Amino acid sequence: MSLHALWARRHGTKYNGAPYIVQRAGQAVYSQEGRAQLKEQIGYYQRNAAYIFEGLKSMGYTVSGAVNSPYIWLKTPEGMNSWEFFDYLLESVNVVGTPGSGFGPGGEGYFRLTAFGSYENTVEAVERIKTLAL
Repeated sequence: MSLHALWARRHGTKYNGAPYIVQRAGQAVYSQEGRAQLKEQIGYYQRNAAYIFEGLKSMGYTVSGAVNSPYIWLKTPEGMNSWEFFDYLLESVNVVGTPGSGFGPGGEGYFRLTAFGSYENTVEAVERIKTLAL
């Protein structure tokens, strides 16, 4: 086999896949320490999701999600489509989420919030939403 063919095979094998550092990161996830870190991180986001879910529910919103998911869905107030609710939240209390219409026709009339922020920002966002008169 020629040197060129060996070199091409080496590069094709070595660089035609996930980079080494990414492979090592994936391997670390399965270590005892990696599993503990993942469990802690997931718990953090689940706490945020539960806070948002309970906060919105206590305000009378129809909510779903937040169970094994960092996303909370709420039904938009009567008479508002998902983009109008987006604008209302942004202009009134500086809270941003995702209009349901972005997920197709079945998403219209719903709005998605995420639990991927810090706990402090999550609490602040819910408290801001509580000030709305809906």
